[in-house]
Amino acid sequence: MPLELPPACRDAAALQGGVLSREQAILGGLSGEAIDWCVDSGRWQRLERGVYAIFTGEPPRETALWAMVQRAGPGAVLSHQTAAELFKLADDPSALVHLTIPAHRRIGGIRGAVVHRSRRLELTRHPVLLPPRTRIEATVLDLVHQAGTFERAFDWACRACQRQLTTADHLRRALDTRRNLRWRPELREALTDIGDGVQSPLEFRYLNDVERAHGLPTAAHQATVTRDRRRHHRDNLYEAYRVCVELDGRIAHPDDKRWHDRRRDNAAAAQGVVTLRFTWADVTRQPCHTAWLVARALEQGGWPGTPRPCGPDFPIS
Repeated sequence: MPLELPPACRDAAALQGGVLSREQAILGGLSGEAIDWCVDSGRWQRLERGVYAIFTGEPPRETALWAMVQRAGPGAVLSHQTAAELFKLADDPSALVHLTIPAHRRIGGIRGAVVHRSRRLELTRHPVLLPPRTRIEATVLDLVHQAGTFERAFDWACRACQRQLTTADHLRRALDTRRNLRWRPELREALTDIGDGVQSPLEFRYLNDVERAHGLPTAAHQATVTRDRRRHHRDNLYEAYRVCVELDGRIAHPDDKRWHDRRRDNAAAAQGVVTLRFTWADVTRQPCHTAWLVARALEQGGWPGTPRPCGPDFPIS
């Protein structure tokens, strides 16, 4: 019984995180009996049906993902939340492994996996990255299609651009090929704002529900300000009127972040810049009152305009 793997098997396993399928092992020069001996003797461990790790011990995440890809068969790629995990678009591993296979193929259920089918897999498969996965644009749009709310869909697209994994233009071109995508019209419009610097669902809601809906001037989004030879980013800066609007979608700041924000606001105030801070509730539940407060600050800075009421809740004075 061989103790050394044939070169073809060794090379395949090295490429695949220590994983070999039974078919690969046989094509690489091992007999079925040799494979069974490796498993029965404990030299290998079975991860999926017909898929093995050629080492002992707990398989790392990459090995487990490779095993799922091999189990899913020819043309399979990691997709959706699992591809997002590999691109570091998602911050945590997905509980279920998401796989996409060509539409013409049928496979049985795979425990711990969700299997999707696609007619366009050859176009959306990343050409070089391993383990095999969908391209970042396809991954983002798959997650957009799954999103239960537009805020969640927007967050996926925004996060991908903010982390410099893709651009709004690249997503827009990919969107042109997905005619039946959920949230397609809304995302197409939102990609313009993402390209202009909007970096979160809360900033998007502020831009549309507060600023545009009430006829306020357009702020510079994620504006860079240099102070004491250090660069800072401000969410919405009305530089001509010396007003800054900061948005916080979190329930609470950690103490160190809150102290950093306070120091930044104080430094801005020392230079005559008024900073207003709003939460998700301020923007989404009281957009008229929030717009009124911003308008008052802008008027103090010399804005000659008049805010436009969008409903009966807008304050009169």
